[in-house]
Amino acid sequence: MTIADHVKSKIGKGYLILLGIEAADTTDDIDWLVKKIIGLRVFDDENGVMNLSIMETGGDIIVVSQFTLMASYKKGNRPSWIRAAKHDISIPLYNEFVSRLSTALGKPVGTGEFGADMKVELINDGPVTICMDTKNKE
Repeated sequence: MTIADHVKSKIGKGYLILLGIEAADTTDDIDWLVKKIIGLRVFDDENGVMNLSIMETGGDIIVVSQFTLMASYKKGNRPSWIRAAKHDISIPLYNEFVSRLSTALGKPVGTGEFGADMKVELINDGPVTICMDTKNKE
């Protein structure tokens, strides 16, 4: 991930997490997400079966704040981001999420820069893309 032509964060195998925070989110949502992300078994084992967690592979994580995930497109063609949390809620929750995820992972988690124009590159192996919603825990 680059910001103003400077590499801010870079990982090899692991997770790119695009984190959208809405006004109703709390630290309980962070706890649930961290536990789910750390334990999710989506990496191949020796038999090519998705059976390993990020903890078992030693993978890395980058977390990018992404308020546009909160887009409402119900009416018209211009998305509304009214569900997205304001900075006074989203920045502390984002920072707490990164901190707790780093603690659970046992090593630093890469980040972007809140509100910056970031250029994010991804090689999606598989591809495996999973949407998690703490308000709809499936």
